[in-house]
Amino acid sequence: MNRVRIAVIGVGALGRHHARILAELDAAELVAVVDSNSVTAAREAERYGLRCETSYAGLFDRIDAVSIVVPTTLHLRIASDFLQRGFPVFVEKPIAGTLDEARQIHRIAEQHGALLQVGHVERFNPATAVAWQHCGTPKYIRAERIGPYAFRSTDIGVVHDVMIHDLDLVLDLVRSRVLNVEAFGMAVSGHHEDFVQARLTFVGGCIADLTASRMSPVARRAMHIWSD
Repeated sequence: MNRVRIAVIGVGALGRHHARILAELDAAELVAVVDSNSVTAAREAERYGLRCETSYAGLFDRIDAVSIVVPTTLHLRIASDFLQRGFPVFVEKPIAGTLDEARQIHRIAEQHGALLQVGHVERFNPATAVAWQHCGTPKYIRAERIGPYAFRSTDIGVVHDVMIHDLDLVLDLVRSRVLNVEAFGMAVSGHHEDFVQARLTFVGGCIADLTASRMSPVARRAMHIWSD
């Protein structure tokens, strides 16, 4: 079996888990880990017996695919460099920090026939797969995703960092157009929101109440679904 040669760009708090999992897969060969922080790059490279790399410029003739786990503000620039060359790209969520940048990434992938996957991993959670088989047509959804401040993803707010998981799940489950959105939030540690409460009303009548916080002293992940 031909193994897919893959590199991970950005091996910080989350990217190092990408590298670990890819290194364990029989179908993949981890050929490079790249990070702009030389200390981080050296540590993770040593872990897998690879050379330390702080730039991805030399990867294009050595890989078949790439996993991009860098700050959201860098997604468009780095993903574009690979998509324009036709490489399959896995980019961590959110796909981008703005709708315009997200559309640019999507357009570039389509123009070059490149496979693009966004890291909405909760959709592939075994618990999600089972729940979706049994919950029927949803009438009301309440989701809560809270936890302590992790000192990462400071370039985005809690909606893009945390709530986006539940937004993806709700949209996948309800499969109806959003009619109205009401939301409020607060910034505590910087310029981006750290706590948000939102209500989504769908054309079909379903209502979803979503809570997200990265300032909670305890971690909690819960979703309640009322259906027929």
